[in-house]
Amino acid sequence: MKKYLVILFLFALHALQAQVEFKATPSRTKIGINEKLRVEFSMNKDGDNFSPPSFQGFNVSGPGQSISNSWINGKTSFSKAYTYVLVPKAKGTFTVGQATIEIDGTVYKTVPFKITVGDAVANPNPQPQPQRYDPFDPFDPFGQRRQQQEQAEQAARAANPNDGIHLVAEVQNTNPYVNQPVNVVYKLYVSPNSSVLQFAEKTSPKYNDFWSQIEVVDGQHMKVEQGTYNGKPYRYVVVRKAVLYPQKAGKLKLEPLIDELIVEVPSGKTDFFGRPFMTQTKTSTSTGTNYINVRPLPENGKPADFSGAVGNFDFKVTPDKTTSKNGESIQLTVSVSGKGNLKLFNLPKPEVPAALETYDPEHKENVQTPLTGMVGSIADVYTIVPGSKGKYPIKPLTFSWFDPATGKYHTKTSEEIMIDVLNVPESVAEAHKAQSAKHEVKPTETFRYIATETTLRSREADDFYGSTLFYVLLVAPFAFIPVIVLARKKKEAYDSDVVGSKIRTNNKLAKKYLTAAKKQLGSKEPFYLALEKALHNFLKAKLRIETSELSRDNIRELLLSRNASPETVEAFSRIMDSCEFARYAPSSDTAMQQDYDSAVSVITSLEKQVS
Repeated sequence: MKKYLVILFLFALHALQAQVEFKATPSRTKIGINEKLRVEFSMNKDGDNFSPPSFQGFNVSGPGQSISNSWINGKTSFSKAYTYVLVPKAKGTFTVGQATIEIDGTVYKTVPFKITVGDAVANPNPQPQPQRYDPFDPFDPFGQRRQQQEQAEQAARAANPNDGIHLVAEVQNTNPYVNQPVNVVYKLYVSPNSSVLQFAEKTSPKYNDFWSQIEVVDGQHMKVEQGTYNGKPYRYVVVRKAVLYPQKAGKLKLEPLIDELIVEVPSGKTDFFGRPFMTQTKTSTSTGTNYINVRPLPENGKPADFSGAVGNFDFKVTPDKTTSKNGESIQLTVSVSGKGNLKLFNLPKPEVPAALETYDPEHKENVQTPLTGMVGSIADVYTIVPGSKGKYPIKPLTFSWFDPATGKYHTKTSEEIMIDVLNVPESVAEAHKAQSAKHEVKPTETFRYIATETTLRSREADDFYGSTLFYVLLVAPFAFIPVIVLARKKKEAYDSDVVGSKIRTNNKLAKKYLTAAKKQLGSKEPFYLALEKALHNFLKAKLRIETSELSRDNIRELLLSRNASPETVEAFSRIMDSCEFARYAPSSDTAMQQDYDSAVSVITSLEKQVS
């Protein structure tokens, strides 16, 4: 009889243990790189020493904890869950290992599962409509199911503080032409059930391959507005505005903006009336990566003088006067006004007769950049000084641009301008003639003058044997032996000097690229590429550093520590900034000449100052 009682006891114990359930439930097993995943570890009996898996390959927030007890049909039901939110670090397939917990002295483990992380999706983590329970539900007379729902929602918010918060980059035009403005507005959406106390930019986009005008909205002037997100009511603020001009065609990447937030989430505790206590936590949110498909400007119908102007413009060539007395100078203004990429193209240059001396233009800009794009005017003002009396024509100028609204090119031609020079002071005329004479090509002589005198030499020559030259050549090889030995030793020492060899090579490269930059004046990209290489090789030779050490901060510290003046170091930094900025914006011949002269001056100063 005792034997049967023992068997019955063991069977009952096994049945009780079989009722314990501990499992891991992921919200999904396939997500995009910009999506989030929720993993819930639930049990139907309370336990101790809960240990989660390592979550390798994910950034983890949590856990959020929820506990519920219910009494239905005379039976008690218990449920406890730990909830984690996972954000993938990279694409691939990752395994979430076993979680463990101890219940009544027995250790229980979950079953491992795999998560596949793929490419980014357009609408990450859509928010499902939560199921609400009727407080007068006859099957839930005491509101237990409603209470469980509220606890689950609070646990979800604690586990994922980003719920109800979305940072969005709203792109006005995702299919522009090259150099057509793209309006981007960054908005932070917050649902009525979420609370954001503070936020600030953590990582700002670089806008590679774009010319950009950025406006970061000051927090003191932000206006909270009402709007909708995915069809639901939200509050939002505009945190940043940008106008982008794509500089090349193709699929261009718009880097994400990442904001750091301080938000309020349920602490997991409630007051006497069941209202949750709130706590502050730090989190971050991102706009994700966006792409803009940039169309190339059409080749069909492109004018020969097209210089990259895109928009709707008006072109004028205007002299301040057409008659000059007593050598008065004339101001010739070449201007373009309208709406478009006014800062990103060059104005045409006038062709002026040689009798009129023309000076480099003064460039003037009156351009505003609202969200709709650049608007205003630019102008080159030329000073023309007459050198002699007469009438001189200035040929018509043409200016072409592409209008994205019509998809066509337009060209406008100015009228011919006749400059009437009534008289010129004699001093000015003489100076002009002397200047012109320097550039005249003198004809070569056709015949030489007849020589009136000559010098005769005897045709008889002395014998070479026994002459002074004979003995010099005989002794010279023996005299050069010590010189050759010394030269060879010096050559071996020279070749064995590895550091010196690198310095000499870098010096040669610096001179080579500086000469190449001078030859490329007028061609933006080759010029600035050669100028940048010349500066880098000079630094490597002078400071005895490698290419990997050519960071801006390291260069500044080394130059200052080697007795370089702060003014010279600052001038060097400005030249490097010009080289980098010139990759994404046009540069005039005058600006390139100034940058070249500045580079030569800085290299000369550093050669003298750096010890």
